Amino acid sequence: MFKILSFTALLLLLLGCGIEKSPSIKSHMYQSVNENEATLVQSGKNKRYCVKCGMDLVRYYKTSHASTYKGRDYQYCSIHCLEEHLGDGITLKNPRVVDVASLKLIPVMSAYYVVGSKKRGTMSRKSKYAFSTEDDAKKFQAKFGGEIMDFNGAREIAQEDFKHYR
Repeated sequence: MFKILSFTALLLLLLGCGIEKSPSIKSHMYQSVNENEATLVQSGKNKRYCVKCGMDLVRYYKTSHASTYKGRDYQYCSIHCLEEHLGDGITLKNPRVVDVASLKLIPVMSAYYVVGSKKRGTMSRKSKYAFSTEDDAKKFQAKFGGEIMDFNGAREIAQEDFKHYR
């Protein structure tokens, strides 16, 4: 009887071990995309990570923003980190955001942001997702809630995050 129980325990232990060498994400986050779907604008060994907080840009791609400063491209996991960089007193050129519908980078000034939806945000309690068309923003809003606004409105909401520790 002891041999049967020992064998069964060993068998269950071995079946629980996978052959994968790296851990995988079990649950899919709404912000995430496959690596081949993400446009990463930074260069160098850390191009995959937010310049301000170090979070994985592919994992948080749908809330990603990008800009240029002194001829160098920067990418952020969220409008929160973009705002933090702006808070350093610098002027960023060509600010862009990921259009959730197409996964392409678009100018922030032409984007329609849905703020405060049921989808989880990045670096903030209030989510902020951007769309290139008002129609796409309205479809998202109808499904997940939130308020549609422009970049300046979304930026004001992002600035609220800093009132607690600036």
